[in-house]
Amino acid sequence: MKLSCWTCASWLNKRGFEIVREYSDVISGAKSKRPGLDQLMSDARRHRFDVVLVAAFDRIARNVRHFLEVLGELNHLNIQFVSLRESIDTNGPLGRATVVIVGAIAELERSLIVERVRAGMQRAKLEGRRIGRVPLKIDRVAVVADRRSGMSLTQVARKHRISRASVCRLVRESGAATQSIDKAA
Repeated sequence: MKLSCWTCASWLNKRGFEIVREYSDVISGAKSKRPGLDQLMSDARRHRFDVVLVAAFDRIARNVRHFLEVLGELNHLNIQFVSLRESIDTNGPLGRATVVIVGAIAELERSLIVERVRAGMQRAKLEGRRIGRVPLKIDRVAVVADRRSGMSLTQVARKHRISRASVCRLVRESGAATQSIDKAA
């Protein structure tokens, strides 16, 4: 069990709450559709618990709008939201206001991180560094010719040691190139 889980369990036990279920996601908090969060909200709608306790509220969402939607629905269902790291309890108006402010700051932080990553990638491009994997050295004409000769996608992919999706892409690109040459003529 992670340290944050132990901390949450300790908090719940001190206040006499029973742990109904632990919800977790492997997917980034930046995504609004996550199996663990979706299950949490489904169980909340069925009134299976009275309190949602998180180690840090940025575990719920990294976007203020989405976070407020989740919080609004929990509030509508009369389910208390508690964040240990921020010491926030939405039971009162001050707690709800604090959540909105801290949520806005968390979204700003995430936006700044995204902005710095993009700037770093742009700088790397300007310096001539490659971003992403090295392009495959493929005889594109041979791939297209093999596919058009009647070989299956799988056969062409195996012969050239590329994915079936790459075969499809190369054939499609060659078709687009042929069409643009035909229109020019």
